[in-house]
Formats: sequence, structure tokens, C-alpha cells
Amino acid sequence: MVEEIRLHGMGGQGVVACGELIAIAASYEDKFCRAFPMYGSARRGAPVLAFAQIGEESEATRSMIYYPEYLLVLDPLMPEQMDITQGLKDKGVVIWNTHKTPDETKEIFKKDLRTVGVLDATAIAVETIGRPIPNTVMLGVFAKTTGLLKMESIFKAIDKRFPERLAEPNKKAAQAGYDKAVVKKF
Repeated sequence: MVEEIRLHGMGGQGVVACGELIAIAASYEDKFCRAFPMYGSARRGAPVLAFAQIGEESEATRSMIYYPEYLLVLDPLMPEQMDITQGLKDKGVVIWNTHKTPDETKEIFKKDLRTVGVLDATAIAVETIGRPIPNTVMLGVFAKTTGLLKMESIFKAIDKRFPERLAEPNKKAAQAGYDKAVVKKF
């Protein structure tokens, strides 16, 4: 079985890095994982799409994920401006960078969701790392909402991906995401 995750956001929010960090963290748990981006116009502020798979290598593909079970949305405005739920499986899971509640999120996404995890990750990113880049905060929300990754693995992935001076604030950001996320099962 392969858990499929589709990541949505805008250039500059760390969407691609978030997918890569999911893959690195999964590898620390001896799970097979693959992450890959799909770029449109590669510039800050343009929509960015990335994918991650966690599971059996024999079942993993190198194609876009058309029917994800998990949507990880780093942009707070995107779900209200365009339909990003295409292909999301029934009883899917949404993890969204927003100030909205899980109930409001379920209404906006108009899908039969199993679980919703929300948090204003941009505000926490500004507070912890000094920049509006919510990717590592959203890793914490992802871990708490899905249970697919352990925080220790996420910390190791951050240590591997970032230089030391950036790793510590990003680990604090991820922990804040985990601690402050609002998660609701439906």
C-alpha cells in the first residue's frame, strides 16, 4: 500500500521542500518514500504542485498523483480561489494553512472528509523563523493530523536539509505546528 500526498501552494512557501522533507523523514523510519514537484511558471507567487508517496516501493509510481488520500495545502487563499480537491478520495484528509476551523474547512472543501488539520502556519513561521514560509510548520501539522511520520524523523530531516543556523528555528516551527494544530475527525 502507498499513501499518496498532494501538496499545493504558491512559489516561495516551500511546497517542494515540504515534499522533500516528508520523503527524508520517511526514510528515517525505514519507509520507502518518493517526492517530486510539478512546476508551472517557476517563480515566486505562482501556483506550485508537489507530490509525495510513502509505502511499498513496488507500488510507488513516478507519475502525478491524481487520486490522493491526503491534501497538504500551504497557501491560505488557494482553496477559496480554485478547486484543488479534484481526485481527492472519499474520506480523504485535508491539512490546511488557515485560521479557519475544521468545520469551516470541510464546508469550503465540499468533500466527505475523514480528518481535517488546520493552523495559521504562516503566522507561526513569521514568529519562529522570521519569514512567511510555512513549510516546516505544516510538517508538524501533517504529523499530528495523519500519524504517518514521527516528529523525531521530521527533526532529523530538517537537520539534514538545512544548515545548522536555520535548522533550529525550523525545528521549533515544526514543533509549534504539531503542538498548536487543530485536528478534527469526522
